[in-house]
Amino acid sequence: MPDTRRALLDALADGPVPGPELADRLGVSRAAVWKQVEALREDGLGIESTDDGYRVTDVSEFGGAAIAYGLDAPFEIEYHDSIGSTNERVRELADEGREDVAVVANEQTAGRGRLDRGWTGPSGGVYCSLLLRPDVPLAHSPVYTLAAAVAVARAAREAGVDARIKWPNDVLVLDDESERGGQKLCGILTEMEGEADRVKWLIVGIGINANVEPEDLPEGATSLLAERGEPVDRRIFTQRLLETFDELRSDPDSILDAWREHAATLGQRVRVETPGGEVVGKTVDVEFPGALIVETDDGERERVTAGDCEHLRPV
Repeated sequence: MPDTRRALLDALADGPVPGPELADRLGVSRAAVWKQVEALREDGLGIESTDDGYRVTDVSEFGGAAIAYGLDAPFEIEYHDSIGSTNERVRELADEGREDVAVVANEQTAGRGRLDRGWTGPSGGVYCSLLLRPDVPLAHSPVYTLAAAVAVARAAREAGVDARIKWPNDVLVLDDESERGGQKLCGILTEMEGEADRVKWLIVGIGINANVEPEDLPEGATSLLAERGEPVDRRIFTQRLLETFDELRSDPDSILDAWREHAATLGQRVRVETPGGEVVGKTVDVEFPGALIVETDDGERERVTAGDCEHLRPV
């Protein structure tokens, strides 16, 4: 979304604004303002011209302009009704030198999960990849996965769904029936490129089953629609996700406490398949930048930084 259009959306969010005033505030001609207003109308935003100026009368349920309108976070929004992979698109933007871009899609046809597992995201989801350039060491990158999980969990709870976080990268709705202890609502994949032991760019890919019909979900998964019994406003949900993530990344010291508050894994007996072998025991904490602390059956404490975690039923 061009900078002028985003600035126009921010101005319109404050209420009716006359065309000449908009032109002055944006530093463009009145003709340019009219052109951008028409583009926003084509993108699904209802804008009418009144005696007091341009005024937003209707916001489409989902789309780039709808998400950007009233968004209190500095992300540029690029929206696709359908895309192969939002992460792959963000990689292209990273190569162009961009930052603070959120690529959002309604449907994803060629996504990738951990260990290069392929998956598709049915229509009705919120598939969002964030392009960041944090000035941090490479070793700190896992904390952004935790921040994304917290942002999803909080947005889901605001929508009336009690979502919990399963280490390292899943958000669940808990139940007593499934083997993993809950139905998967969201998966997160973080990718990065480094330069001299600093992060050059970081991609946080977030795939949420929002308004996905139950019959379109894979086994072991759920959606906000299935849990609520009615669709969620994906525009509001996505805005809250982006705003919460932005708040957390600006205060990294707050992320671990926020993660603990929403964690399903802490206190659980788990089996973690790590590159160095299997770790079995009870989880007792998480440490910066995202390591899981497991107390094994022989009383030792293992610090697990990566692996597939399975929640085990109590002995």
